[in-house]
This record gives sequence, C-alpha cells and structure tokens, in this order.
Amino acid sequence: MEPYSNRITRALAAAAFFLCVTAIAWPLPAAAATAVTVVGLFPGKAVVVINGQAARTLSIGQKTPEGITLLATAADNATLEIDGKRVTLDVGQHFAPPRTAAGAQSVNLAADSGGHFYSVGQINGRAVRFLVDTGATSISISAAFARNAGIDYRKGERLLMQTANGVTSAYRVMLDAVTVGEITLYQVEGVIMEGDGPSVALLGMSFLNRMEMRRDGALMVLTKRY
Repeated sequence: MEPYSNRITRALAAAAFFLCVTAIAWPLPAAAATAVTVVGLFPGKAVVVINGQAARTLSIGQKTPEGITLLATAADNATLEIDGKRVTLDVGQHFAPPRTAAGAQSVNLAADSGGHFYSVGQINGRAVRFLVDTGATSISISAAFARNAGIDYRKGERLLMQTANGVTSAYRVMLDAVTVGEITLYQVEGVIMEGDGPSVALLGMSFLNRMEMRRDGALMVLTKRY
C-alpha cells in the first residue's frame, strides 16, 4: 500500500495545482447540474472542485451550499452525496450527472473554406487554437506549447510517432482540463509532439469520444455527453 506520507504529499500537490487551474475555469450557470472532481484526500477530509470553482476542503458530514455532503473517505477515494445520490469518486475522477437536452453544454463550429473545423479553447488554462481531427487518437500539441503551459511532458510515456516529416519523439500525458467553447472536460489524454509539432492543437478522439457530434451542412455541433 502507498505510504500515508506519500498520499498526503500527492493530495497537497493536486489541491495546489487545482487552486491555480480552477481560478480561470469557466463557471457553470447556477441552475446547471452539479459537477464535482475529487482532487485530494486527507484523513476524514476530501479536497473537491465543484462546478469549476476554487478547490475547497470538506470534512465528513459537512454540507456545501450546493447541497453536496462528504459521507466517507478511504485511502484513494471519497464518497459524497451529490444531488441526492451517493457517489464514490477516486482522486482525479470527475462526476457530472446527465443534463436535459435544454441544459446540455454544446458548441457550434463552422467549417472554413477548406472544410476544416477550428475553435479557440484552453488546455490547462492556456489559450489555444484547435483543429478538429477525428483521425487523431488523442489531443496533440507541440512541445513548445506544452512548455508554455507548464506541462512537464517528459514525465509521460515516451512514444515514437510517424509524421509527414518522419519519425519523431512524443509523450503521452494526461491533460488536467480541456475547454472548447463552454465545454470543459477534465483528465483528457494528450500527446506532446517534439520537433516540428502541430502548429495548432489537434482536437482528437480522447475529447471527441465524450461528445455527441452532429453535422449540419457547414456546421458541426458538439454536445457534451459526460
């Protein structure tokens, strides 16, 4: 089992990072379904992010203004009551109940003259321009962008990727938050390309698989599924 001191260190690091990231996250409307992420654990306490706001620490039995109650904690997860439902979340796991069609988060993308779909968004709070690429397994970004966004990608899994310019090194990482329009997803797989990486970020299937995609002529509508 992981030493208790290591769990405390990991919880503190996660909480500190999310305090920075969520400060610039786009808040959900007050009437939206409650979204919760567990970002750290302490004995009898959990650090959570609610509706993209600043991280806060809850004690067992404590109820937030949003109606969320921490019921129990374990070594690697927390059990909460969210919108009247009992939910157990691991550290880093995100919960957002299904929305009605009227309240679903969606974004409309218009095709350019070449038939490509672009969008302005954010990765870990850093502004970026996306190109929708259903042929890409993951979100792909350049090493230069990753460094500017503070992503320590060399700690990720090293890969060799075949590109138009030959074989290049790449690293598979987990991106903490990816935003397109009003949609924000947490813990999304990304690939960091070294060398002549993509000039724009490729919005691949690690993001798109969590969307309902609909084409209407020159318009693409992405609706968040989970």
